[in-house]
Amino acid sequence: MSNIAGKAYAMNLLTPLKRRMVWVNKAIFWIAGRPFFQKRSFGGLITLSLIHYARWVIIKDKDLPRLNEKQPKEKLTYGYMLFFSNFNGSWTQYVDSFSMAIPGGLNLLWYKTIGWPDSVPETPFNQYVLSNQIWTEHYYSAYPLASSNDIKSAKKVRESLLDLGRNLNTISPDDFQKQYNATLLALQNDLSQMEPTPVVSLANEAIAKRKRIEADRE
Repeated sequence: MSNIAGKAYAMNLLTPLKRRMVWVNKAIFWIAGRPFFQKRSFGGLITLSLIHYARWVIIKDKDLPRLNEKQPKEKLTYGYMLFFSNFNGSWTQYVDSFSMAIPGGLNLLWYKTIGWPDSVPETPFNQYVLSNQIWTEHYYSAYPLASSNDIKSAKKVRESLLDLGRNLNTISPDDFQKQYNATLLALQNDLSQMEPTPVVSLANEAIAKRKRIEADRE
């Protein structure tokens, strides 16, 4: 499954946008990037510790690459909004978490994109994502067994160990033992062995379950 690299899943979502709305959406992106609107519309993202990275980009004709001057310029019927993200867990966990954490922010970023159903209720929103998602043909991760929380914990452990070793030449063994014990106690939730997780099976199972429920409703 090329969308999966260890614990991480790569999502690429390309959604069409009417040409006359490209500059409107660019203006919305600029406004959404202001501190006040970031906190109000996207503050819920802070609660999603499963996200490694996420970015939104609006693509126009002139943004498409040309290999040489002889290659004809592209003339697109639509503009496009590209969303790409790396996250831990299953596809369904991520999409549903986004819908619950920042429903207003999603509606703002995908404003007037063609076919956008609103982020709530979740079933039409999930169908929209499935319909517009582009498969990741190649996905490489330097640390495939590290989740975003693993990385945060590793950073915390490193900083704590550096602090512990700064005064080795000036403190007594007893004082060092006390500092060591205090550091170990503070880091007990960050000291764990990184293990692989069945991300692929979880994602497939979750999607299959959702499709069965939808089929039963019909």
